[in-house]
Amino acid sequence: MALRLLRRTGRAGRFAQILAVTVALGASTGQAAAATPSPSPSASELRLPVMPARLDGTAPTCTQGSGTTMTQVPWAQRLLGLSRAGLFTDGSGITVGVVDTGVSTRADVLSGRVTVQSGAGSDCVGHGTFVAGLIAAAPQSGIGFTGAAPGVRIFAARGTDAIGDPDASTAARGIRAAVDAGCRVVTVSVALPRNTPALASAVRYAAAHDVLLVAPAVPDGTDNGQQQTAAPVSFWPAAERSVLSVVDFGADGSRPDGAFQPADVDLAAPGDQVSSIGPTGHGYFVGSGPSFAAAYVAGAAALVRAYHPQLTAEQTAERLRRTGYPGDVPRLDVNSAITGVLPARVPTAGPSSAGFRALPAAHDGGVVRSAVSVAAGAAGLALVLGAAAAARRRRDQGGRGRGVGASAA
Repeated sequence: MALRLLRRTGRAGRFAQILAVTVALGASTGQAAAATPSPSPSASELRLPVMPARLDGTAPTCTQGSGTTMTQVPWAQRLLGLSRAGLFTDGSGITVGVVDTGVSTRADVLSGRVTVQSGAGSDCVGHGTFVAGLIAAAPQSGIGFTGAAPGVRIFAARGTDAIGDPDASTAARGIRAAVDAGCRVVTVSVALPRNTPALASAVRYAAAHDVLLVAPAVPDGTDNGQQQTAAPVSFWPAAERSVLSVVDFGADGSRPDGAFQPADVDLAAPGDQVSSIGPTGHGYFVGSGPSFAAAYVAGAAALVRAYHPQLTAEQTAERLRRTGYPGDVPRLDVNSAITGVLPARVPTAGPSSAGFRALPAAHDGGVVRSAVSVAAGAAGLALVLGAAAAARRRRDQGGRGRGVGASAA
């Protein structure tokens, strides 16, 4: 099924959004999430507090724990088929770096699997812990939510200041720390409007050490001043060639109203109104943004690297792209990325000297060119076999003629 990344517009789009999701948002009077959200009147919905991307800088208050548990399986997990993926691998043996607001070491579902860069073991905002939960949360009895790769370890590093504002220098240091800690995959949740020498150098450092970087193609939230016709824009580090850039979509396959439009993107993954853990307590939150989609892609990358340890970071990224559901932007297909058999790349050499020439066909995946090559080989083989058969017939006929003559003598 092809994915269409549409932008919701107007009243009809908002109504479709409400019908599509299985989790309703709770009311929030500030940047910090409410500790005790009121239950939804619908038995099929949960009213979860919202995970902020940053805190209010004028009066920062750390995100409080949620009092709502989640017994049902979230839509993103069902869509990605994570229960099937778990039959092949849970990502054990892989460490995933989370360059974000920090990761709380008190999160039960990550217990014993979190190591941190100095200063990244607490998470006042909660965003980094939410991301780590999407990647690595362990299954719990009676709880529907689990991470994409519940066997991986998490290394936490900072890419923002204490209230969640992204910073290029901090993110660069976080990337280098994650590489040095032995991470095979690193998700960098920041999306910066400008590149810097330090950030570019950190990206090159990761590539040189065979570490796959995953990053949101655009920032979380919306650009309130952006018009529908606004030109797509680039953000870093996702705009770097070696970084796997990701954009989000919701349960109805579309993106939120007013979302930033990326200039270039590799993959799409669930990120609009997805559920995960908070920095404290046993309850769950809901959040929206490309950084959460990047977390799911990072989890999938960890599964691939655990199941196919011979693959390089570049080959892992290519596998994730080539196995995605077809669309304007390929949609992450976790199970195909783990178990799919990729078609061989078609050589770029010119036509053979035999004179056969195949015109390129758009999106044929090399099928036409391969068919012509097979036909050419078959035709050549037929000519050789035919000539050999004719020679045998001539020899047989000559032999019979000589035998008759000898008998008559």
